[in-house]
Amino acid sequence: MISPARALLEAGPYALAQEEKRARLAPALEALTRHHHAECPAYRDVVDRVFGGLESVDFSRLESLPFLPVSMFKSRDLRSVPDDRVLKVLTSSGTTGQRVSRIALDAETSQVQSATLVKVAQHHLGRQRLPMVIVDHPGVTRERGSHSARAAGILGMSQFGHRPFHALRDDMSLDVDGLARYLEAAQGKRVLFFGFTFMVWEHFVRVIEREQVALPRVDGVLVHSGGWKKLEALAVDRAVFRERVRAATGVASVLDFYGMVEQVGSVYFENELHHLHAPVVSEVIVRDPVTLEPVPDGTPGVIQVVSSLPTSYPGHSLLTEDLGVIVGADLPGTALKGRCFDVLGRLPRAELRGCSDTFVRSAA
Repeated sequence: MISPARALLEAGPYALAQEEKRARLAPALEALTRHHHAECPAYRDVVDRVFGGLESVDFSRLESLPFLPVSMFKSRDLRSVPDDRVLKVLTSSGTTGQRVSRIALDAETSQVQSATLVKVAQHHLGRQRLPMVIVDHPGVTRERGSHSARAAGILGMSQFGHRPFHALRDDMSLDVDGLARYLEAAQGKRVLFFGFTFMVWEHFVRVIEREQVALPRVDGVLVHSGGWKKLEALAVDRAVFRERVRAATGVASVLDFYGMVEQVGSVYFENELHHLHAPVVSEVIVRDPVTLEPVPDGTPGVIQVVSSLPTSYPGHSLLTEDLGVIVGADLPGTALKGRCFDVLGRLPRAELRGCSDTFVRSAA
């Protein structure tokens, strides 16, 4: 199956106003739902038992789409293509002993995910490849057979940089001298910094502050992503993070983005108002954590992410384990069209149980 995201991307990543975007997403998501229902037995079982089958779905409303809990990819092998068409398998991050998601990609899904990431990121970073500082150690991507979420994130963003420099040594210490030489050589150029949020904070910003490191100042942009749970425990919110990064490094532009290995390519970058923004190929819905009914804009709930990209696995409509709130759509103050939202953190354990219980009761 050809991903319907290809046609949507022709409009530009943020060019469609919310009403037109949803009108064009609806048939794309219907096609994907029918495809995965036909090709993936585990997905078909959920749709038929939990959602009453395809005949019960109002495909004109994205909120009516069947969805899978994202945790299901940790316990089931969910794929809609034969094994011999699987190009690679991505795995989510996890500590030792934890189950990880396994995402099977064929050539079509891999290509359209990469094309979408390029279109969306270039809107924010420009088309020219930039000198790049990776706030991680080189061993993460040294083993090319590895397709962890961390390695995939670094490799994905590396296509927007050139002559990448790893700011951390293998023991996670900051290579101050090497970094200073790299930034000195990049004077007069815009520099792309990339890293995962807590690692940027703990192994980069905090080290610079503690050791009073004076780095050469450059015209830089930091792109970062990852969970905020550890930073929230330290009372570091997004505004504090941005200000401390700027003060420590001189990097003026700090861009967060939201994404997950279960929907690689569907990335949600910050807009000018510091809200996360849904591009044309995807959408965000927020649901009540107990009833799973959609909630009005401004009401916190569980984030559901909808994407027109994946054809090799049923990851086009996923209920996450994150708490968020819809801010609005087509907002003044940003040139980006479409819906924007904030991530408020992970759902409390009790609310996660509530979501799971509701889903299980419906399946029984």
